[in-house]
Amino acid sequence: MQLKLVDYSELNSRQKENYNFQKVSAVLADYGFVTLRLTDDWQGADFIAQHIDGERFLKVQLKGRLTFCKKYVGKDLYIAFYETGEWYLLPHDEVLAMVIESSTMADSKSWAEVGEYSFSRLSKNMKILLQPYRIYPNSEAATANNAIEPTLVPRAAHG
Repeated sequence: MQLKLVDYSELNSRQKENYNFQKVSAVLADYGFVTLRLTDDWQGADFIAQHIDGERFLKVQLKGRLTFCKKYVGKDLYIAFYETGEWYLLPHDEVLAMVIESSTMADSKSWAEVGEYSFSRLSKNMKILLQPYRIYPNSEAATANNAIEPTLVPRAAHG
C-alpha cells in the first residue's frame, strides 16, 4: 500500500475539522491528555481532553483561527487553534479579558452586534500575548524555553 499525503487546502470544512482534531489530539497526547470527540457541541465544546491524572478535564472548542464568542463566556471553555506551524490552547474567558484590555476588539461591530470576533492572522503583539498558551509537539517541547504553563509540560521536557 502506498500512502499519499493530503493537501489540506483541498479538504472540505468537515474534513478540515476532522483533520485538525486529529492533529491537536496528537499534540495534547504529549501532555498526557486523551481526547474524546463529541458528536454535538456540549456546553460549547467540540471535544473533551481528559488528563491521565484523572483530575483534569478540559472542554475544548476547536477553531480554524483565534476566535472569541460571547456565547462561550462563563462556560469554562478552552479554545484550540492552529496558525503557521503553531498550536495554541487557551482559556477563553481569561484570554478574552486580556485581549479586550490590549486591543480594540470590544469596539468592533462584529463583537458588539454579532457577539463574535476572530483574528485572521496573529499580529506580533498577539503572538507575544499568546506565547504562554502555545503547545508544542513532544519533539519541540524540550527546546521550547518553558513557554507554556508547567502543569502542561510533558514529562519528557523535564529532561
